[in-house]
Amino acid sequence: MNTTTTATPWPAASVLDGAYRKASWHLIPFIFVCYFFNYLDRVNVGFAKLEMLDALQLSNTVYGLGAGIFFIGYVLSGVPSNLILHKIGARRWIAVMMVAWGSLSACMLFVHNPVSFYVLRFFTGVAEAGFFPGMVLYFTHWFPAQKRGQVMALFMSAIPISGLVGGPLSGWMLQHFSAGQAGMAGWQWLFLLQGLPTVLLGVGVYFYLNDGIAQAKWLSTDEKAAMQAALASDEKQRQANSSVGQSFADVVRNGNVWMLGVLYFCIQMGVYAINFWLPSIIKSLGFQSSVAVGWLSAIPYLCAAIFMVWAGRSADRRRERRWHVSLPMLMGFTGLMMAANFSSNVVVVMVGLSMATMGALAALAMFWSLPSAFLGSAAAAAGLALINSLGQIAGFVSPFLVGWIKDATQSTDTALYILSSVLLLGAILVLRVPAKLVNR
Repeated sequence: MNTTTTATPWPAASVLDGAYRKASWHLIPFIFVCYFFNYLDRVNVGFAKLEMLDALQLSNTVYGLGAGIFFIGYVLSGVPSNLILHKIGARRWIAVMMVAWGSLSACMLFVHNPVSFYVLRFFTGVAEAGFFPGMVLYFTHWFPAQKRGQVMALFMSAIPISGLVGGPLSGWMLQHFSAGQAGMAGWQWLFLLQGLPTVLLGVGVYFYLNDGIAQAKWLSTDEKAAMQAALASDEKQRQANSSVGQSFADVVRNGNVWMLGVLYFCIQMGVYAINFWLPSIIKSLGFQSSVAVGWLSAIPYLCAAIFMVWAGRSADRRRERRWHVSLPMLMGFTGLMMAANFSSNVVVVMVGLSMATMGALAALAMFWSLPSAFLGSAAAAAGLALINSLGQIAGFVSPFLVGWIKDATQSTDTALYILSSVLLLGAILVLRVPAKLVNR
């Protein structure tokens, strides 16, 4: 997996190393918590499903459509949202987004029929659309390409941690509030208690984050100068490697951007199959307790959290990006095939689900080192959002496909075969990305 590249010289190495340590400790833990609740608000519907479908008499197809319609709003709003962020700054726009989607997520407790389910999911997707691509863009304003593999892995480890913590927490909430306290069912309390922290964090974003290095009072003058010089050198190399112009029209016409969008779609097909259906697959193994389902669903996410951080460090150390996406996707393919082929064996299914979660989520984190390595700063706002929006179409297709197949066959096995095949296609496709564009 090793490859030879020419390293970009960094000025004032000792000062720069200290500045990056400061930036990492100041930014990543707080943004990690924000992304933790972002992902929890996005996928807690998978746990709410355990009670909500029976309570509201909804079918698996209705659930799959509702889970997926979120991403129609998400895809439609991704590019405009990121362009607004690029114009007015991350601090203000991310604060607005978090307050909006946290409020809408909490309002899911008012769902009473398919239409209200669809409407709230759609507008929650609109509100969330700019957060993730905005954070990817935000990190390019602080860290050069050589640092972003590990930074993205630490940031995106919030996904498995949200599963690790959110699974047992959601299971406990469903059980604890099963008596219908305050006239609300357990699934309603789940939406309320997991949505409100996002609103508070959104207010915190406005006061805590800085829009860029120049505004960071916690950095010294020398540290700011060293980081800005490193970013300028990184931008110069990106421009030299890039075939993408700086306008939105140039981004749309570029074949590499569209290929990366298709690749991201392949990764997300596997990710959302796991996020939305993992609790149901585990319950189908014979575990009826919501608490037991929650704790068992934490196992694959724990494995994924550890593996993601290791993969990020490996990618930065080796200055290699493509195989660090392809090999985890092959792991995801293998894991889903195991879960489908041995669906009556609890141990094999759990091993398969753990492999699939490790592979899909590691590939998800490692993917973002590909576009951010060659998109120049002016093209990045539109390019990253366009790639993210293309990939997020999988958020609609994947849960709806699984739900429809589950209603038609009373099993998720066929859906897992299809989704694993998409991961295999992506593992092959990523190797078509020119190594010289991304391996640095």
